[in-house]
Amino acid sequence: MSRAALVTGASFAWLLAGEGHPLLLVARREDRLQDLAAELRATHGVRCEVFAADLTDPDTPARATDYATAQGLDIEVLINNAALSGNDTFANTPWPTLAAEIQLMITAVTELAHRVAPGMKERGWGRIVNVSSLAAFAPPAESLLYTGIKSYVLHMSQALDMELRRDGINVTALCPGFTRSAFHDVMGTRDILNDAERKAQDRQNNNNQTDQINNATH
Repeated sequence: MSRAALVTGASFAWLLAGEGHPLLLVARREDRLQDLAAELRATHGVRCEVFAADLTDPDTPARATDYATAQGLDIEVLINNAALSGNDTFANTPWPTLAAEIQLMITAVTELAHRVAPGMKERGWGRIVNVSSLAAFAPPAESLLYTGIKSYVLHMSQALDMELRRDGINVTALCPGFTRSAFHDVMGTRDILNDAERKAQDRQNNNNQTDQINNATH
């Protein structure tokens, strides 16, 4: 039996479609979602529904899960992957921008899990994957809200897994490292990523040259 999956951010859609899951894709850009859905249907022959909405809108989690119900999709896999991050300091960022970040990566993540969990419990099976980050393990530092938010996602996921595992529901926090993705294009941090990679490569080259010199003199 194919288990329907609700995916925010759409990055995991190809993997799930390849496993035969019917999909509900939730993200802002309807044109991109429709193009992706068409590709997934053509390539994998799966059902792929689209719900174009902004998860920074507090009404979106309820509307998305209501849409799933109306389409006859019992959500048994939830992938919370939508994200954003500011590029200015906390004090210099307008409150609506910070509120949107919290809504998207804390409130919406938690509400979607809360809305699908009862059905998963009733069916005795469910999988929830919340995308956190290695930043969740970083020590506190002067920075944006991103590290604190990802720490919340990690610990919330662990707590839910402890509660729901007895009902056949596994909750996982995925904690990737610094990853090259469209996220950096949207947030305008691609240049920062490229600069960090160049500096890392320069350090590696310098270390290699030092090792060569040391080996030659011994």
